[in-house]
Amino acid sequence: MTTDLPTLPHDEVVPILDFGSQTAQLIARRVREEGVYSTLVAPDISAHALAALKPRGVILSGGPASVYEPGAPDLDPAILDLGVPVLGICYGMQVACRRLGCAIDRADAREFGRASLRIHDPSGLLAAIPERTTVWMSHGDQVRDDAGALVALASTDTCPFAAVRHRDRPFFGVQFHPEVTHTPHGVEVLRNFLFDICRCRGDWKMTDFLESETRRVRDRVGDGGVICGLSGGVDSSVCAALLARAIGPRLTCVFVDNGLLRKNERALVESAFRDHFNLNLRVVDASGAFLEDLAGVTDPQEKRRRIGTRFVDVFKEQAAGLEGVRFLAQGTLYPDVIESGHGHAGVSANIKIHHNVGGLPADLGFELVEPLRDLFKDEVRKLGAVLGLPDQLIWRHPFPGPGLAVRCVGEVTPDRLEVLRECDEILLEEVIAAGLYRQLSQVFAVLLPVRSVGVMGDGRTYESVVALRAVETQDFMTADWARLPHELLAGLSNRIINEVRGVNRVVYDVSSKPPATIEWE
Repeated sequence: MTTDLPTLPHDEVVPILDFGSQTAQLIARRVREEGVYSTLVAPDISAHALAALKPRGVILSGGPASVYEPGAPDLDPAILDLGVPVLGICYGMQVACRRLGCAIDRADAREFGRASLRIHDPSGLLAAIPERTTVWMSHGDQVRDDAGALVALASTDTCPFAAVRHRDRPFFGVQFHPEVTHTPHGVEVLRNFLFDICRCRGDWKMTDFLESETRRVRDRVGDGGVICGLSGGVDSSVCAALLARAIGPRLTCVFVDNGLLRKNERALVESAFRDHFNLNLRVVDASGAFLEDLAGVTDPQEKRRRIGTRFVDVFKEQAAGLEGVRFLAQGTLYPDVIESGHGHAGVSANIKIHHNVGGLPADLGFELVEPLRDLFKDEVRKLGAVLGLPDQLIWRHPFPGPGLAVRCVGEVTPDRLEVLRECDEILLEEVIAAGLYRQLSQVFAVLLPVRSVGVMGDGRTYESVVALRAVETQDFMTADWARLPHELLAGLSNRIINEVRGVNRVVYDVSSKPPATIEWE
């Protein structure tokens, strides 16, 4: 595996070796929230390459493997000799302890979920943590220290080394996950590591990222031109604003009407960006080509692949008449990269193909520019505020790159899309009227490929089912379904069934992520 070192926006960094945990990104986010820049790197990074980042400390993430399995991810043992503090979390603790001479055994009693932690040493890593506290466990292996190299800082009823420090080295380990909200004092554990142990200043700000990324884009692009796909969502809007700041008139934004947009979306985007931001905006109506590509297609991955391919074709056509355009800019975020299996950590599972990441053909014809690919959604909103974007753009709910194609479950047809648009418009109107839009992270309607029996007037109906989805999340890596008021749900159902022809049943999605994803496809 090759390791691409990131361009750092700050002189104070705590890199995270990502061993494949689905919550590894949360560690980075928690660290950044404390004003310390953090980035995920591949677990096979060499000590020499890691030292080149001049880290204040290093964090080893959890992971799904067992350290004694053939092919399990390992780390360069020289990383533990760099002289900087290292914090191992779950698998990260085990892989480091094994390198430090400890044994890793399959536990007699596995721990998954909440556990009660007893603090033995209320200083250093566990300073200001209650003597008894709840932590979130997810492990089937445990550390065994026959040589006495470790000091137990905390334990549970079945795990004697729930938190440790090494007697001679600046190594610390926790068997629980401090990054998740299910560990109430987890943030304090990370804060103790960053400030009391690593002696970080904690002065990284989003303005630092903006300045460094602006310089990086200018250096990368040189005197070339960039074409940017603009959807009107927060990601592409912030991406376009950053690029406009970096390269000015050498940026051309292209808005593609793919026939898969929300109601009145095209007019909204044209008004916002052409009239108010004075960007060089091209609007292309390619709806016929997209819908022709999707005719008869029901597989969600194939939908994404075809949409991604058609997007690239449209961009190529638009770029053909633009002199010096060599780059394609995308508003790809870090969760998109991870879920597509393209993260630089290299060990995360491919959950879905994102048309911005995994659906692009090999003969792309452009060099990619993705200035937001190391940011989480909430960080992108902060960057948008720094760039001066209006609140109505910054706080728009996410809309998937493939558009309504992945919310129209089953075959995508003009008639089904029209039904879905009307349902989605009613949903947004009612949520906004209830004053809940800003409290929710994402809300949308899904048209299901099933029909149900109903009664309207004196007649029997056999029509479509619509699912409503509303979630609350901070980072979009995990999400919980929103507890909307029953009165709101009742009103939504009544309006949709009465106003949208072809729908006679409305259901509400009460699935969290994980195990479900936010989108249905």
